[in-house]
Amino acid sequence: MITSTPSKDFAAAAATDSKNVGVGLRAVAAIVDGVILFAFGYGMALITGGTTSGGFELSGGPFFVWLVVAIGYYVVLEARSGDTLGKKLVGLQVVKLDGSPITMRESVVRNVLRLVDGLFFYLVGAVLVWSSKQNQRLGDRL
Repeated sequence: MITSTPSKDFAAAAATDSKNVGVGLRAVAAIVDGVILFAFGYGMALITGGTTSGGFELSGGPFFVWLVVAIGYYVVLEARSGDTLGKKLVGLQVVKLDGSPITMRESVVRNVLRLVDGLFFYLVGAVLVWSSKQNQRLGDRL
């Protein structure tokens, strides 16, 4: 579950002012995180010679490195601090329903399911959030 919490004290924040977050703030956070990962990918393309006049291309080893970093970005940051840079910017944290921090395993599960939630520019995730009483996408539900 993603909740809006201004405090790093998970339990206190859950008890006082946590709330389920809809699609809007999640979208802003996703765009910020996407820009960060795009910039990293572009930097890798510059280093590996994958830039073109129309943009850049990563394939083979550089793409694999970028993919591992991108997945690790979400998994490690959410497990460690409950947020990514995008979520931190808009004041969101990922916590369990009881307000406690998620574990590494829970972070892996929710971020692997990001592949499903992210289909059609996160339309699948948005529909699941809109249809959930607790505003949860598939990765949050599991």
